[in-house]
Amino acid sequence: MSSADLRDLYQQVIMDHNKKPRNFHEMDDANHFAHGNNPLCGDALVVFVKLNGDVIEDVSFQGSGCAISVASASLMTEALKGKTIAEAEHIYQQVHKQMTGEDFDQTALGKLEVLSGVKEFPARVKCATLSWHTMHTAMDNDHDVSVSTE
Repeated sequence: MSSADLRDLYQQVIMDHNKKPRNFHEMDDANHFAHGNNPLCGDALVVFVKLNGDVIEDVSFQGSGCAISVASASLMTEALKGKTIAEAEHIYQQVHKQMTGEDFDQTALGKLEVLSGVKEFPARVKCATLSWHTMHTAMDNDHDVSVSTE
C-alpha cells in the first residue's frame, strides 16, 4: 500500500471510529478498570475490562478526547475483545512500537496497522496511546487506578 493510500485510510478510519466509537459505554460488570488522562490536550477516559480467567471477555471505554484518542480506544476495544492477556500484551507492545517508529510485528496488528499514521504527527502519539496504556494498567489491577501521559 502506498503512503498516500495509507494516509487516506488512516484519515477515514480515524473519522469513522471517532464519529461512531465502538464499545463506548460504562461496563457495570467490569472486574478491572483504570482512568486515563492526558492533561496537555484534555483527553480523559476510563477503560473497563471484564476478565474471565486470562481471557478478555469484554472491554469498553467511556470519556472524551480528540478524534485520534477516541478512535484509538475504539479500535483497541475491537481488537482486544476475546484475546488472552498474553495476546493483548503482545498487541499492546506492537501498537506502541509502530506509533513510535520502531520495528514491529505487522502480523499481530491486522487493521490496527492503520494507527501507524500517528507517527507522522509526533505530538499526537500520546493521544493515540492513552487508551492502550490505560488498558495495560487496567489488566494489571483489580481496583481503580489512574494513568497520565504527561
